[in-house]
Amino acid sequence: MVTDWLVMAARKAGYFVQATSVPGVAQRTGATIYYMEFFPRVDAPGALEPVMALMPNPGDVDIVVASEWMEAGRAINRGLVTKERTTLIASTHRDYTIGEKIALGEGRVSSRELFEIAAATTAKLIGFDMAQVAETAGGRISAVIFGSIAGAGVLPWAIEDYHHAIKESGVGVEASLSAFEAGRQAAIAAQAKPLTASAFPGNRDIIDPSDYTLEAVPTPLRSRIKERFPAELHELLGMGAARLCDYQDAAYAALFLDRLEQVFALDTARPTQLTVATARALALWMSFEDVMRVAQAKTRRGRAERIRREVRADPKDLVQVREFVKPRVEEICGTLPAGLGRRLLASPRAHRALARFTAGRRISTSTISGFVTLRSLAALRRLRRGTLRFQIENQRIEAWLGQIAEIAPRDYDLAVELAECQTLVKGYGDTHERGWASFSQICALAPKLLGDREAAARVRALREAALADDSGMQLERSISQIPVSAAGIVTADRAVSRSPNG
Repeated sequence: MVTDWLVMAARKAGYFVQATSVPGVAQRTGATIYYMEFFPRVDAPGALEPVMALMPNPGDVDIVVASEWMEAGRAINRGLVTKERTTLIASTHRDYTIGEKIALGEGRVSSRELFEIAAATTAKLIGFDMAQVAETAGGRISAVIFGSIAGAGVLPWAIEDYHHAIKESGVGVEASLSAFEAGRQAAIAAQAKPLTASAFPGNRDIIDPSDYTLEAVPTPLRSRIKERFPAELHELLGMGAARLCDYQDAAYAALFLDRLEQVFALDTARPTQLTVATARALALWMSFEDVMRVAQAKTRRGRAERIRREVRADPKDLVQVREFVKPRVEEICGTLPAGLGRRLLASPRAHRALARFTAGRRISTSTISGFVTLRSLAALRRLRRGTLRFQIENQRIEAWLGQIAEIAPRDYDLAVELAECQTLVKGYGDTHERGWASFSQICALAPKLLGDREAAARVRALREAALADDSGMQLERSISQIPVSAAGIVTADRAVSRSPNG
């Protein structure tokens, strides 16, 4: 649409124009690139028509427009943006790529680092949240992009030429004109007040927009946080306690604080690195994703409203939502009372019988029956403490905290790295099992590293190796490369070696 508008505006302004598109395939090979060249038309006898290029040539591009912040990074990486010539117009919002979403660890590319690169490599950087501007204006982001090009002032065309293009298209004219003007004004404002690094928080500072705040915590727990922990921990602990109140109840959030008080008593550093690392990990681990949690998340009122916003549904529109679910036998048994779940898991006959329920199913949460089914599952969280999955995870958490308490007085940095290793355990199904296997390997090795000056660095390297691939092969190689003496596998008179396979 933007390309079509630019073609019409260029012709109205008296320019030759050539447009070429280089298609990409969604997240696999990048977005489609639309390249355009303009040349003023000369109406004179013998005037020659220009020969235009079909592809952008690094160093010859005047304007690069990106409808999402990562797309700006891709354009820079391709060499299309140059300090001597290029004006980069980019939306600062993020639509995370598939690669970022499926990463085992922190897979998000830093928006702040990308800003620093963009600021250093462009002649002029114009950045603002185009998605937000479009939503506020009630139009499409394409019209906002078109308006930002006009607001940049690089192309020597009149506003009437841009308006002419939108009117000529004849589709959603009023909404597009409104969004065009909003984008134009946003681009002008962005030039008057340029972007700074502070506009892009670090990935760890990005807070999920939810009700997980200190103010959402029940008063007794909020008072406890303020009285027993330093001010720099209040926001983090408030988020964790609010999350666990939502996940289970206030008593469960109180258990979270009980556990953290024991860790805080061991924390000899300032800032409290060990407590911060443990609090982040513990809040996530205690709210592990079981069947009840998934059902709870899929039936939230806020989720339905978010979906309607994303598809731009009018109040009178009906929106159908279908959920794809594929529980494993382990997840079914994990939802049952602990004793029953263990017996069924141990029985091959029961395993075969339950396997019939593991085929992928679609449940429509926009129907009464589908919504009630998931809502009923979510309500079972009141019985969660008696389930097999809860007891397994609780035992694992206690063992992990006990290991931190044992190591912290002897090697504080190693204890912090061990707390950070919980990031390996996430998700559900096969993803969770692979993460748990890697986490268990590192936890088993950590006590043997006590006394090694490089212990913390070794554990950090092992965690990074585990996050590098989900097969576990890189972690196995990294473990095998640790000196035998450092791993504590030494007898009185000879060293005992082991293969990467144990």
